[in-house]
Amino acid sequence: MSSRAGTQRREEPVEEGKVLTILEHLQELRRRLIIASAALLVGVIVSAVFTQQFLRWLTAPAKDQVEDLAIIYTEPLEYWATYFRVALVAGVALAMPVIVYEILAFVGPGLTRRERRWVYPIALGASLSFLGGAAFAYYVELPPALRFLLGFSGDVAEPLIKIGSYINFVTRLMLVTGLVFEMPLLVMGLAKLGVVSSRRLLGWWRYALVLAFVVAAVVTPSIDPVTQSLVAGPIIVLYFAGIVLAKLVEARPVLPR
Repeated sequence: MSSRAGTQRREEPVEEGKVLTILEHLQELRRRLIIASAALLVGVIVSAVFTQQFLRWLTAPAKDQVEDLAIIYTEPLEYWATYFRVALVAGVALAMPVIVYEILAFVGPGLTRRERRWVYPIALGASLSFLGGAAFAYYVELPPALRFLLGFSGDVAEPLIKIGSYINFVTRLMLVTGLVFEMPLLVMGLAKLGVVSSRRLLGWWRYALVLAFVVAAVVTPSIDPVTQSLVAGPIIVLYFAGIVLAKLVEARPVLPR
């Protein structure tokens, strides 16, 4: 009797996670959304306290390029709208670890143990890559772009920049560059799934060069060639970095003995 029971226990498959009904899935999703929303609310409240410092930090590169630069607002609600926009963006950044964790915790039970080992490092790498891209935009791309944009007129006209337009320009540039820095991980994931290969990606390098400048022209908030080149350059470098990562993770062909 005990031997038969032991045989039955050995034959039972080991479950990767608990099987939930549709209603239980919806309840679990609601719980995860509530936690993520609460984290976002806390992040926005905390960020609102320091938004003045964030605004000074974001406007500092422009003031470094033009002496006594006046950044103005021309509508009663423009400054407040910009203030809360920055608070929201900073709140999302603060709450991002919790949001990513809740997403992974929701989809994690449906993945195999081997897949879960890949998801968490890639998610952590994606978060760090995005922050690295945003920092690259602020410290590397933004100063020369502003030097070109604000110094092109010479003494013909004096820049009076609206706070809403400027913050939209800076945050969009940081957002786009942060997303661009995700490219190597995206390429690596596609190669791991067998969708693309490093050899095929390397064969597409000419198209990648052209597409990088097309994408930069579309997504950058200005039409000047300096900003577009500063965005296209990292896209090209990261494309080739993605090829290297794809080569490392793609399946090796089995050689006959």
